[in-house]
Amino acid sequence: MPKSKVRKKTDYTINPASRIPVKVKAGPSPVWYVAIMLGFMLAGLAWLLVYYLAADHITWMSDLNAWNFLIGFGLMVVGLIMTMRWR
Repeated sequence: MPKSKVRKKTDYTINPASRIPVKVKAGPSPVWYVAIMLGFMLAGLAWLLVYYLAADHITWMSDLNAWNFLIGFGLMVVGLIMTMRWR
């Protein structure tokens, strides 16, 4: 009976060239970025406070009704999303 051929198994090792770490420029965020981030959060808070306290006296704001919540929380969410890029 003839002997079967020995098959070479494929090598599944990771290519070491693909494991080289990439250097990323990771410096601190500029001051203006932090100011804008906090500005968005405070503007959203101020929008909601003005809506609750003075919506009866500001006609265009009372006409927006529930959209005031979207505007106020939307501004705060933009500020919170900016915190993910803050270093």
